[in-house]
Amino acid sequence: MKVFITGGSGLIGRHLVPKLFDRAERVICLTRSPERARSLLPPRTECVKGDPTRPGPWQATVGDCDAVINLAGEPIAAGRWTAARKQRLRRSRLRSTANVAEGIAASGGRRCTLISASATGYYGDGGDVALTEQRQPGHDFLARLCYEWERAALQAESGRCRVVVLRIGVVLARDGGALPRMLIPFRYGCGGPLGNGRQFLPWIDLNDLVRVILFALDSSALRGPVNTVAPDPPTQAEFARKLGAALGRPSLLPVPALALRLLLGELAEVVLSSQRAVPNVLKAAGFKFGHADLAGALADLLA
Repeated sequence: MKVFITGGSGLIGRHLVPKLFDRAERVICLTRSPERARSLLPPRTECVKGDPTRPGPWQATVGDCDAVINLAGEPIAAGRWTAARKQRLRRSRLRSTANVAEGIAASGGRRCTLISASATGYYGDGGDVALTEQRQPGHDFLARLCYEWERAALQAESGRCRVVVLRIGVVLARDGGALPRMLIPFRYGCGGPLGNGRQFLPWIDLNDLVRVILFALDSSALRGPVNTVAPDPPTQAEFARKLGAALGRPSLLPVPALALRLLLGELAEVVLSSQRAVPNVLKAAGFKFGHADLAGALADLLA
């Protein structure tokens, strides 16, 4: 199988590409900096220079592939949401995905699979309601962004192109993502839940996320939105308690919502919202989680 990846040098891509090579796939990575990508990815990775937010010759390569994995997008939680940053967040996702879809559309009669990233932010603040894939989107900035992001991916859907949209929760990994930042206050003995602690936190172990992507590549019946989260999401209070236990540190000092709003601005609403997302589609398709239990996942990651 010939697999094209956008965002391949990011956290998810760096762990996914070696697994694709384990399956003897051919991997082509779109990157603005081939030199940097080659330093992060296995030597066999073919690097195509290009900007996913701009049309270019790279789109012809997309059309010549059996599968496309679209992971491009500027990090959501890398700074306050100024007007300029919101524009970059939208551009990095919507234009990239639209360009990928155009490349697939121009491929003639070749059959392919598009697996495109989204986020559980699609749902907005869902309170304590279990959020299945059939749930309508929320109304805040991130929810609207995810909705448009998914629509851009679904433009590629046709009789010859299967589209899977992964609504990814908080990714737990040793070498990036949210977990290293979460650890800092706990290691100083001042860790605790964010806000009142009652909001649900959807999460997934990075290794399971990679396995979901491979599962989606192989499962021809899988299409449309897929909650890419571990079963039974904890509340913020439960998450803090289990993280503290894994570190042997207290978890008694909550971060007040007001302090988060002053520090992060509108971005604070993302970390204070509750998303009890459940992986109904994955369960029905027969996917087996390697880390369904948060305590076990944290123990493995922090070993």
